[in-house]
Amino acid sequence: MSVIGYIRVSSCKQTHEHQKYEIEQFAKLHNIKIDSWVQETISSRKPLNKRQLGNLLDELYPGDILIACEISRLGRSLLEVMKILEQCLNKNCQVWTIKENYRLGNDIQSKVMAFAFGLSAEIERNLISQRTKASLDSIKASGKKLGRPFAAQSKKLKLSKNTKKIKLLLNNGVSKNQIAKLMGVQNITLRRFLQRLDL
Repeated sequence: MSVIGYIRVSSCKQTHEHQKYEIEQFAKLHNIKIDSWVQETISSRKPLNKRQLGNLLDELYPGDILIACEISRLGRSLLEVMKILEQCLNKNCQVWTIKENYRLGNDIQSKVMAFAFGLSAEIERNLISQRTKASLDSIKASGKKLGRPFAAQSKKLKLSKNTKKIKLLLNNGVSKNQIAKLMGVQNITLRRFLQRLDL
């Protein structure tokens, strides 16, 4: 069995010392020896597999205890924290947090708490889904089109429809820059169009 102290800060402006001190004091109070430390400076927005925590979770053995100052050090969202807890519980490891005083292991109390976390995560998912749907409905109601804009295709179509006019303008000595302005397209769009026509 190993006891691992996990410390994460989001930026170089923050230091690991405060969290390390808290974990050390907690360990001293409960007569626990910290066998190893994992410290990283990385945003919790980064995927778990890009963080040292991801490697740590893969290397945990049954009976290991992971200690963090608070649950938010593990992950940014409730969904991510749930995945981390699930991985630990499946390996028969424990997750302890100092601030919230969580002792999550393979006991019934931990499973009830994990169920509560899971329920909260599901509610969070549903709320995100509802907010997204409401935003999309609002955009549709305002008459805006959803999806990728077809600006590039519409500009090419506009140029294709005006091929004769463009040729006439060129023959009359009108510059490409002026033609681009007349057609409402960027210079590069017109130049590529003319290249395809060998003009």
